[in-house]
Amino acid sequence: MDLENLVYKLRRGLERRIQSLAISVTSGGVDNMETYKYIIGQINALESVKQEISNLLDDKKEQRDGTIIDIKKPGNSKEVPKGSPKA
Repeated sequence: MDLENLVYKLRRGLERRIQSLAISVTSGGVDNMETYKYIIGQINALESVKQEISNLLDDKKEQRDGTIIDIKKPGNSKEVPKGSPKA
């Protein structure tokens, strides 16, 4: 199993678990406040893990795709002092 497939399956599993927990809260499957707080804590933790995975994937994508090109016009390399109008 390659890494991309693993990440995809992990994200789908997280999403399914979050949905399952959300349904149990909204459908009246919680009988006391302690259980409610526990489930909400699980949802928050799973959402945090999901966000961290997304952040890591975005960082990897930026490193792979991100090339910064400095485009300067010839003869336009003078710095304009603060407070003076731009030419």
